[in-house]
Amino acid sequence: QVHLVESGGGFLQPGASLRLSCQASGSDDGIYAMAWHRQAPGKQRELVARITTGNTITHGDAVKGRVSISRDVAKRTLSLQMDSLRPEDTAVYYCNCVRLGNNYWGRGTQVTVSS
Repeated sequence: QVHLVESGGGFLQPGASLRLSCQASGSDDGIYAMAWHRQAPGKQRELVARITTGNTITHGDAVKGRVSISRDVAKRTLSLQMDSLRPEDTAVYYCNCVRLGNNYWGRGTQVTVSS
């Protein structure tokens, strides 16, 4: 089992930057990839960014050029920075990992972008 807890987010203005963190605990050996996803009201959950143990990074189409993802294996944390925030970035952001073929999810953190 892997337990994931997100932090960061909140209420931000358009054009601001966002930084989210995810703390992993439990059995995190064998994790293949960690990622951030988001889900806006009435929409499907979508990938924001993913990083594998081989440091292959994938960005979601909606955030390309504005986002960076990093992982600190020793601290067992996953971070996300997103710049130039837009109102359409408003969503619940979820931390995710894939370990031994299983998906684990955090409870999510709300990000609201509005003037």
